[in-house]
Parts: sequence; C-alpha cells; structure tokens
Amino acid sequence: MANRRRYPSDDDERAVYIISVAAELAGVHPQTLRIYERKGLLRPKRTQGNTRRYSDADVELLRAIQSLTQEEGVNLAGVKRIMELRAQMDELQKRVEELQAQLSHRRAIAMPGRRTGAEMVPVRTVVRLPWQDREPR
Repeated sequence: MANRRRYPSDDDERAVYIISVAAELAGVHPQTLRIYERKGLLRPKRTQGNTRRYSDADVELLRAIQSLTQEEGVNLAGVKRIMELRAQMDELQKRVEELQAQLSHRRAIAMPGRRTGAEMVPVRTVVRLPWQDREPR
C-alpha cells in the first residue's frame, strides 16, 4: 500500500463503472463488492434504476481493501476500523493545516515586519552592566 494519501478529485468521484467492470478493475469477484457494501466498507452510487455505479475512488478503495485483507491478513472488521481511523486522521490533518494557516496569518498581523524563526540568525553580543569591572580578571 502506498504511504502517500491523496485527496480524491471530482473525476475520481464520478461513478461510471458497473459492478462487473469495477470488480475486474479491482481484481475481485462482483459478489465481493456486494459483501463489502453490506459490511459498510463501500458505498457505491446508485442510478435511478437502483443499479450500483462505482467511481475511480471506489476502485482505489477496493484495491486498498484487497491489499489489507490479502497481503496484511486483516479481517473485514479490522479493515473497517482502519478506514475509520484513516478518515479521522485525514480530518485532523486538514484541521491542523487550517490552524497553522490561521496562526501564520495572526502572527503576520500581530507583528508586521518581524522576521520569522527561519530567518533569524543567532548573533553573539557582549553586554556590560554598569556595576561590572571594565578590566577582565
């Protein structure tokens, strides 16, 4: 499984594949897709005639499920929990990014012209206080 996660684009979300094509693309039997849907791992779109339609994102998800079950030995309950945790992690990551952007914006407003930490260079300075001797001992 890839370590990098990407967010689905509009093209990925277009449900265009019927169940047999999606199953073939994912390398599984069509009945497996029905089982995954029943277990809540997958939610294909439906046509007006109630026919399942799968998107590229659904096919990618099917491949990830297959990888977890076949290569990693995770059962379907474990796969569902992993998917829930990944969704939660994605939401939290987006929130962190939003908060970082807000913090950067507030720092820029509060301290215009101030350098950021990346630009600061430590400089050695010597400060003599009035009560200190001028001559070193």
